Amino acid sequence: MDGGMIEATRRLEVLSRTPEGRAHPTPLLFVHGAFSTAGIWAPFFLPYFARHGFAAHAVSLRGHGGSDGRRDLAKARLKDYVDDVAQVAAGLPAPPVVIGTSLGGIVVQSYLHRHSAPAAVLLASGPPHGMIPSSLRMMLHNPQLVWDMSMMQWVGPETATVESARRALFRQDTPDDDIRRFLPDAGPESPLAMLDVMGLDLPPSRRLLDVPVLVLGGEADAFITPEAVEATASTYGTRAEIFPGMPHAMMLDRDWERVAGRIREWLEATLPS
Repeated sequence: MDGGMIEATRRLEVLSRTPEGRAHPTPLLFVHGAFSTAGIWAPFFLPYFARHGFAAHAVSLRGHGGSDGRRDLAKARLKDYVDDVAQVAAGLPAPPVVIGTSLGGIVVQSYLHRHSAPAAVLLASGPPHGMIPSSLRMMLHNPQLVWDMSMMQWVGPETATVESARRALFRQDTPDDDIRRFLPDAGPESPLAMLDVMGLDLPPSRRLLDVPVLVLGGEADAFITPEAVEATASTYGTRAEIFPGMPHAMMLDRDWERVAGRIREWLEATLPS
């Protein structure tokens, strides 16, 4: 895998795979979710899209993975994460398609209201109205997951276990070894950014008239319900596509290639060649 650091206002870790064969003129930029890193895209999505002719890049937001900012992470806001995406996008040879998951999906939505992009993909993304409804639902129906997330936020990522990762991100029958192999180590998350996605600083809930958006979700997602995915799609004037049995970590699931294939099909139909 190609890799590197992009340096401008901040040093940000970027994992990259160069395309094989004829390169598509539009690159892809992937944005991870909370407590995570660019590494979630590395096992499957980055090599898949490179095999199919796309330059594929994934950024670790400030304070995550190998990026600078761990010491000041508690001060980071959602708008700072948007700036990180913009910094990496500006360093690419062409404006990228931005693809975000979970908290990263809300980052992408905010990015789209401030910067130009040829297209966007929201993958198990937080909805533009924020995460309060999802959090209340989890408190009622999955209190153990709420406890797991609270422990990670307020005690530390070292509290994460294979079992808690399975509850949050994977199918219940996912082997322990697969979770250990494919999931990057959990890292801390900014409490201010988490408050922003609850409602303190959300993207505008209005349609982007000139940006095509693909909205995908999982039927068995522990965080983002199909109803929330449909609300996101409605905001952007499109239809949600829900994958049966799919958990939150769609890019690491055993059926990841179905998701990647749908994104590729949509990109090839949407982007100029």
